[in-house]
Amino acid sequence: MPAPEVLTASETRVPDMATLLAAAVEAIGGAERPGQVRMAEAVAHAVESGEHLAVQAGTGTGKSLAYLVPAIRHAVRNRTTVVVSTATIALQRQLVDRDLPRLAEALEPHLGTELKFAILKGRRNYLCLHRVQTGVPDDPEEFGESLFDPQQMSTLGRQVKRLNEWAEETTTGDRDELVPGVSEQAWRQVAVTARECLGAQRCPQGTECFAELARAEAGEAHIVVTNHALLAIDALEEFQVLPDHDVVIVDEAHELVDRVTSVATGDLSAPAVEIAARRCGRLVEEGVADRLKQAGEALGHLLEDLPAGRMDVLPESLGQVVAVVRDAAHACLTAIGPEKKELDPADAGARKAARSTLEEMHDTAVRLLESFQPPIAERFDVVWLNKPFVPDGRPRRPPALHVAPIGVGGLLRTTLFEKRTAILTSATLTLGGSFEPLAGQWGLPPLGEGSSPDARTAAEGLAKTATKDGKGDGEAKKLVWSGLDVGSPFDHARSGILYVARHLPQPGRDGLPDAYLTEITELIEAAGGRTLGLFSSMRAARQAADELRDHLSHPLLCQGEDSTSLLVKQFAEDERSCLFGTLSLWQGVDVPGPSLQLVIMDRIPFPRPDDPVQSARQRAVAARGGNGFMAVAATHAALLLAQGAGRLLRSMDDRGVIAVLDPRMVTARYGGFLKNSLPPFWATTDAEKVRGALRRLDAAAS
Repeated sequence: MPAPEVLTASETRVPDMATLLAAAVEAIGGAERPGQVRMAEAVAHAVESGEHLAVQAGTGTGKSLAYLVPAIRHAVRNRTTVVVSTATIALQRQLVDRDLPRLAEALEPHLGTELKFAILKGRRNYLCLHRVQTGVPDDPEEFGESLFDPQQMSTLGRQVKRLNEWAEETTTGDRDELVPGVSEQAWRQVAVTARECLGAQRCPQGTECFAELARAEAGEAHIVVTNHALLAIDALEEFQVLPDHDVVIVDEAHELVDRVTSVATGDLSAPAVEIAARRCGRLVEEGVADRLKQAGEALGHLLEDLPAGRMDVLPESLGQVVAVVRDAAHACLTAIGPEKKELDPADAGARKAARSTLEEMHDTAVRLLESFQPPIAERFDVVWLNKPFVPDGRPRRPPALHVAPIGVGGLLRTTLFEKRTAILTSATLTLGGSFEPLAGQWGLPPLGEGSSPDARTAAEGLAKTATKDGKGDGEAKKLVWSGLDVGSPFDHARSGILYVARHLPQPGRDGLPDAYLTEITELIEAAGGRTLGLFSSMRAARQAADELRDHLSHPLLCQGEDSTSLLVKQFAEDERSCLFGTLSLWQGVDVPGPSLQLVIMDRIPFPRPDDPVQSARQRAVAARGGNGFMAVAATHAALLLAQGAGRLLRSMDDRGVIAVLDPRMVTARYGGFLKNSLPPFWATTDAEKVRGALRRLDAAAS
């Protein structure tokens, strides 16, 4: 007879995890899945033991339920909050609108209490009632380029009018609930950043503030659903954003590094400096604001003349101008002075907006200058100049300087793994057959056992940079973690074929060779359409679409011709259509059934050689004795390949072919690492066998 459970004063008696999982599965009409049970048991153990856990759970495993049930049990039993972080709005909505309401109903009789859950996003995602009433400081001028386009200005005006009307109706102020949505330019007129916010105590609309109401609801919840960006903001900012919590579950964890990097990236451009000068123009003496405006103009002229790309050396002239921007911004901040509580709220709002813009600009300028001080091998940040262009060569946006962390492992380690228990999960976490390549990017130490030589090579290089990104403590703390692959309900070897076109030439830089276009045509005709074409660039996708559209006997859609969601909908509804596109399609398409039986990838998706962040990370790994190519480029490619291959089997009845046109998948030394990152499909290089299989699938689906 088992010993009775002993509870502390802060704990509540609840059923064991297995009982709750069984109740949840029964309530939603499902069946017990071995992978789901294994994952739920592992998550429960991690939550109780404090050990970190990485879990790979293939499509169809039911991973949301597998982590939500033990998370709910922990939150209710310990009267605490568990944070669930996702990368996409779609998964956030699935959790909040479907999974959690069903679990709340199913588990309440067993828990003896009402399950409380909430969604929490960054302040910029909520409409600001004070901004709606007072308007944006220097409102018309912030419309920027739209001033020169009457049609765009008219569209913007209509959107802002619609937002003001929506403000009277919405109960949440959540941007994602506004359908159809509005442009970023329009949303800026009704939203504020955390730095621009007056605060609930000072704002006249503080008691009605949508962001504050969302935070208050989250503070009372057992489960708080948020996104990777807010998770990063909570780690980066000095103020607390998320409610107190001891467990974080990171779903879509393969996206974590990119999302944290994006949040930690700063930028500096002439228009941004000029906006800051306008915002403080009425608050300081004219000469002080003019100095900042002139610094912005000088920055703009200089950036136009400099070449785009990564900067390893700071040009003397640029360093001088950035220093002038820094000093001019500091002078404006000094002239504005500290916040004054006695100010009228409208004036206080304008003052706060000016201060926040100036502070961000000053801090970015300081960071840019400091980035070049250490030797290249010891730098924490990478700096580059971006000069976007439209196809006809006209500038789309003014050039801008960007500064980003070379690694985020130290940041994640000190703000996440050393403070709370983390469960990281996705359908694609093992690369080269190991969790270690991604774990190295997260800042976790190598496990050292059970990994292939290539996977260990990828992980070890990243581990050496994890404590060198400016946020670590210089000494890796002993962290305990484990990895678990619960598999997939799909029989990949019987349901799918991995075909590598070994006979094709290696891809070049001058677009798709004729042999590739011929191969794509033959595969699509054999499949009867039903094809998702995943290309490494929009240039390649458009070239294939333009050259094949008149030669194929099936409809061909190309990303960019309409909204991506509408194109995917059309592709799913027309079983014989084809859809060509790039990065968002590699990860964002869920089309089960006969509409998708062939996935074509034109080449191994290595990062571009001139990608500033990836190239800097590769160099940093090499400088510390690691293999930069395996740690960064091959890992990046393996992750995208796995995501792309994951588009094929979305239901138990799906069958099809993954066709990789790049022969390096089987001829290059790193090919084994890439192949081991994919599900265990039956593999072949025989084109005739593949075309025959596609014809049989087409006939069966017709």
